[in-house]
Amino acid sequence: MMTQQQLEKYLWGAATYLRGHIDAGDYKQFIFPLMFFKRISDVWDEEYEQALAESDGDLDYAGFAEQHRFQIPKGAHWNDVRQVTRNVGNALQKAMRDIEKANPELFGIFGDAGWTNKDRLSDETLINLVEHFSQHKLDIKHVPQDELGNAYEYLIKQFADDSGHTAAEFYTNRTVVRLMTLIANPQPGETVYDPTCGSGGLLLNAALQLKAAGKEYRTLKLYGQEINLITSAIARMNMFLHGIEDFDIVRGNTLSNPGLTVDDELKTFNVILANPPYSIKSWDQKAWAADPWGRNIWGTPPQGCADYAFQQHIHKSLDRKNGRSVVLWPHGILFRDAEQDMRRNMVDADVVDCVIGLGPNLFYNSSMVSCLLICSTNKPKARKGKIMFIDAVDEVRKEKTMSYMDEPHIQKVLKAYHQFKDVDGFAKVVSKDDVLSNNGNLSVQLYVDKVKSEGFDGEDLHGLIKSWNDQSNDLKKSITQLIKDLNK
Repeated sequence: MMTQQQLEKYLWGAATYLRGHIDAGDYKQFIFPLMFFKRISDVWDEEYEQALAESDGDLDYAGFAEQHRFQIPKGAHWNDVRQVTRNVGNALQKAMRDIEKANPELFGIFGDAGWTNKDRLSDETLINLVEHFSQHKLDIKHVPQDELGNAYEYLIKQFADDSGHTAAEFYTNRTVVRLMTLIANPQPGETVYDPTCGSGGLLLNAALQLKAAGKEYRTLKLYGQEINLITSAIARMNMFLHGIEDFDIVRGNTLSNPGLTVDDELKTFNVILANPPYSIKSWDQKAWAADPWGRNIWGTPPQGCADYAFQQHIHKSLDRKNGRSVVLWPHGILFRDAEQDMRRNMVDADVVDCVIGLGPNLFYNSSMVSCLLICSTNKPKARKGKIMFIDAVDEVRKEKTMSYMDEPHIQKVLKAYHQFKDVDGFAKVVSKDDVLSNNGNLSVQLYVDKVKSEGFDGEDLHGLIKSWNDQSNDLKKSITQLIKDLNK
């Protein structure tokens, strides 16, 4: 059995065969389907051997569909493809399509990579890839679900590092994901939704957090929508490889074609966790003004920025009794003038529970500062008519171009959120009316006084200002004298 590190090195090693043949941003289209194909085949073999042992060698019994989680049609096993030396791409594509046909829940899961394009991937390259994956068994005995799931997350991170700007499509900072999930606190039996789910990290974390707490995570129902074909396939693979089976991830544009509906209305959920694509300019603003799903509850966003279209979709998709959402946004959503009326309407509806200002570099490949906007359809009595602001900008560990929230940072924010009381320089509870008097501006710095957190009282601050003015005057005098001397 491989260690976690050996497994990750082995899986990532497959990418070396693609370098120079395809762009780094496309690695995932080939590596993930191959990995999943190998896993399905190896687990099928494992189940076959177990069934043989149970039946004293009954070959028919071992081959029955009932003995296997997924069906592999004749000729579509990994070992069948491994025997092929010409037109390997065709063989791979056919095997994957046959497996999808035999397992309706897997339809589309292998994506639409160009396996048959020999100009990009020669037979030799594909044979090398297949042989690389053939070195180790990926059955459950040799690679348990937790280990393979962790390795899969590692690959997602590696592909993000390798592919640059495209990474944001399918990777959200995992330390922020943990904070978001802890705040939302999904419980066994609840429904969790991500309208722009990427590779499914937010949804998975909800289940894995319950599992880590020793609670029944299998009763959690996970739902997601993702516009990109390969990324939605990656999300579905992610679920299966983590042993999660009660999920429904659909492909499509959430704004123009929401895919999760019931009786001609949006399906609603107990918890929504999301990191939507920000500031989308190409979207159908005109259709939103007369949205058939009734999502324009606070107004129509400007054409150049669809952020509040996503936020309204999210709120409309919350369960009316106990729905809560935690959404990761850039700071601009809190104060931009173009969205002021919608923001006022949102605040006036008393659905904003808390705003948490986060530090820079938490978005992938972007230095912008971010925030968490936390909303609820039924705030506890003590929180009604109030909004909590938490300034967690300094609660990060900086590392090269990325920042991370370590466990002490996460717990400090979580404690303040639950206590719901003022903490000098860190947290402030503000009445809804006070926020409305500021035209609905939700900027954290407007309400949390950072000066106090740095240990200054009024006299200290007055002294600092006087000192700064004195130094400025001295500098002006020096420059004036220097100019006079130069003129002479």
